[in-house]
Amino acid sequence: MEKSGSNTKKLIEQAAIKEFMERGFMGASLRQIVKNAGVTTGAFYKYYPTKEKLFAGLVQKHAEHIYGIYDEVLEGFEELSPSQQQTRMKSISHNGVDRIIEYVYQHYDNFKLLICKAGGTPFADFIHQLVEKEVAATYRFIDTMRGLGIDVPDIDPELCHMLASGMFSGIFEIVVHDMEKEAAKKKVERLKEFYTAGWERLFGMSF
Repeated sequence: MEKSGSNTKKLIEQAAIKEFMERGFMGASLRQIVKNAGVTTGAFYKYYPTKEKLFAGLVQKHAEHIYGIYDEVLEGFEELSPSQQQTRMKSISHNGVDRIIEYVYQHYDNFKLLICKAGGTPFADFIHQLVEKEVAATYRFIDTMRGLGIDVPDIDPELCHMLASGMFSGIFEIVVHDMEKEAAKKKVERLKEFYTAGWERLFGMSF
């Protein structure tokens, strides 16, 4: 019986996830993916003209969804008054992280590829892109707090980048180490508290 188009695409993607998981993007073989999917080469190229496009098809929309969560949370936060930003920083940022964790576990295999198997693709800088967003947002927050009359100390840009990188890299360790969801949530909760206390110490203020 001839496979339907949607079923063919699903078979290709299932085979691709398995191959990328085992060999990473660089080591993965399109020939093996086609063989494991049980489809013809012509059928494969109908959906994905290159290995790069295939990998992107598995991770891009999920990476963009995480960026979207971040941007949505940040936009809402920056619409608050300066005094509200100070008092609600902790609850809003923690809620944003919780949303990210929920989405990751809804699409776990895709994030395993994105975090651990994307070497050689543009998606290898996924965490870096989040870090850049966080650094820019941090300096806007500092300016806002100074506008309130709070004497926030200068934060070295390289240090700010290190801290943001440590935070996001730490969050996605839940994927690197294949943590069960509930255990991961508890660890990330402690991580959030750790970083909140650290930022409060650096800024000389409470959130």
